[in-house]
Amino acid sequence: MGWIITLGLLAFAAVWLSHLAYTSLSPPVDDIEQLTWVRSLEWGYYKHPPLPTWLLWLPARLFGLSRWTVYLAGAACTLGALGLMWRLLARLRGMTYAAVALLAALCITYYNGRLYYYNHNIVLMLLSAASATLCWQAFATRQRRWWVGLGFAIGFGALSKYQIAVTIVCILAFAWHQRAWRDPVHRLGMLLAGLIALLLFAPHVAWLRTHDFGPIRYAVNTSLGAHFGATARIGESLHWLVDQVFNRALPALLLLAATSLMARPKRWRSENASALSAAPCAQGPDGSRVFLLIWGLAPLVFMPLVGIVFGADLQLHWGTPFLLWAMPALMELFSYQRWGRAEMRKVLTAFVLIQALLLVVSHLTSPRGPLALRDRHWRTFDSSELAQDIADSARQQLGGPVRIVLGEAALAGSLALKLPELPLVLIDGRFDHSPWVTDGLLRACGALQIGHRSDLPSGSNVDPAFPDLAWRVIQPAPSAPTCPR
Repeated sequence: MGWIITLGLLAFAAVWLSHLAYTSLSPPVDDIEQLTWVRSLEWGYYKHPPLPTWLLWLPARLFGLSRWTVYLAGAACTLGALGLMWRLLARLRGMTYAAVALLAALCITYYNGRLYYYNHNIVLMLLSAASATLCWQAFATRQRRWWVGLGFAIGFGALSKYQIAVTIVCILAFAWHQRAWRDPVHRLGMLLAGLIALLLFAPHVAWLRTHDFGPIRYAVNTSLGAHFGATARIGESLHWLVDQVFNRALPALLLLAATSLMARPKRWRSENASALSAAPCAQGPDGSRVFLLIWGLAPLVFMPLVGIVFGADLQLHWGTPFLLWAMPALMELFSYQRWGRAEMRKVLTAFVLIQALLLVVSHLTSPRGPLALRDRHWRTFDSSELAQDIADSARQQLGGPVRIVLGEAALAGSLALKLPELPLVLIDGRFDHSPWVTDGLLRACGALQIGHRSDLPSGSNVDPAFPDLAWRVIQPAPSAPTCPR
């Protein structure tokens, strides 16, 4: 069964990545960000911890700084997390149940329309799924090696995004349910996992101290420091929750509803029954039902509570690492035998119809669709045309290749990726945000600066297709050494 799931996930990725590459004139902003940061391996970056950038380093060296490098990395993380969820559910509830949950999760728009995203949420999603699997194994087997693995998963998760705290809440909630403090094996295991996680995270903490806690300040300034009033806090938190369940997960809910209606009311196939009965955690006393409910529902409760208590501006994409687990949690609210009776041929038919509809909607609203239906998302920004409009003139004024592009992260990064010399990006002109660029290199090579016309009143206008943009060249300093070619 595992090879069928693997082939199915690869086919899913091939369809969606081909579609997304065709309908996007520029890679997602987060992909551009990672291709910018990977030019220098650091213990942290001005917005986030370092692990996603580290993981991209080798693929970038092997396959180049191209959009397909990040597309494939993002898809690998997403499908890897979904694969881990499927494997755990197959052990707990049997193959049919696991297949239904996997197909439902693939209908969540985070995991199809954003399959080409590679960012900190996507890497955290993989490590959170690994944490769930390792957590179950640690409690079910009482073997120390699983606690060690859990410590590594949490530590690497913390090096991906601080939102690993939500995963830790799920682990602690299940530990409380299992009365782990009464069991010396579990007490020692949790202590060991915690110490390993802290050791892995410690170098990043040291980096934070020497860099003015930049990512922490970024998080506070952009989200945690919103300071909404009481009414706004409740409204924003409810908006986040409704968006997760009835927007991002709506196609998945439709698939589960159709599956429930199509479930065979009588005895199902003998192989499904035997697989279900053979699953070590198919019955309730082991805590598997509570485990799945915690991993699926706790994030949907914890995040709105953060918004209400701290007045945080909850970002809609914060649900990315956790929403997949809402599918088995929802299934657990019904009798798990119901899902074991599903006729997979009918479920697959419904799944294909939903995916086809999502593909059609994505195409119609993309730059390839009818003008009246196109959205104004970042994918409509034609960075290739921008590069063609200004690259030759910039090289003439610089007297050679463009080595540095200066400007906002997304705008400058998208332009740099379209230039054959793949220049470095000086984000917002700040060297502390761009450790891969030095003042000496800027003085020696000059730079192409791109920005909004209001920020560059003396700059040259770009093609009429970009009425709000302007550019200019920063000439090399006369006394600077020759720019390295």
